[in-house]
Amino acid sequence: MLNDKTVIALIPARGGSKGLPYKNIKMLHGKPLIAWTIEAAKNVPEIDRIVVSTEDEEIKKVCQKLSVEILHRPPELAKDDTMPIDVVKHTIASLQLAAEPDTVIVYLQPTSPLRTEEDIVRCLHLLADEKKNFASVATVCEAFVHPQRVWKFADDKLIPYMEGSDPWLMRQSLAVVYQLNGAVYAFYAKNVKEDMNHFLTEPIGAVLMPKERSIDIDDSIDFMLAEMLFQLKEGKE
Repeated sequence: MLNDKTVIALIPARGGSKGLPYKNIKMLHGKPLIAWTIEAAKNVPEIDRIVVSTEDEEIKKVCQKLSVEILHRPPELAKDDTMPIDVVKHTIASLQLAAEPDTVIVYLQPTSPLRTEEDIVRCLHLLADEKKNFASVATVCEAFVHPQRVWKFADDKLIPYMEGSDPWLMRQSLAVVYQLNGAVYAFYAKNVKEDMNHFLTEPIGAVLMPKERSIDIDDSIDFMLAEMLFQLKEGKE
């Protein structure tokens, strides 16, 4: 519970992936990838229910062994172009959360295995802070590429993506900018409306995470990097 509000951890895990098939249950540092997220959620006392949304039978089998609730997702909501908000809407409808307006959803992608329970707790507590009065909270990290240094092609010519930007400025001269790292999103179910294409309603709070915990696994190179980061972390401990 979070200030008398039910907290549901929603973990989306479809079977299809063009970049890395079955990446959500691929073994990473001795465990299926999704297990790192499930275990982190289980270590957060504020979380009341852990729900895995999937259309895939193999993922269901893995998650059953990890003792979490499984919500069957129809195949049309498990395509490459399926948006996270559609998974959230399906979950709200399936679990009848519209009748529980104070429910908090914490959306945890399995592709962020280095996020910790502390990261989740910080997001939940920031959302519950009545003085801040945030409608949603997300984790961020310092941007991997500064927008001043982004380029594009135009008629086979390379030009700055942002008009008027100076890609040659020294890093020390640039303002620090941040990006969503995909690790944690926390929001109220009551704020999710049918016509929305996202779930981060304003005002949005942010919890900063270091780059080394902000990896979002998409392909085999990301997997190798995550394995190395786990080994480094293990060595430090």
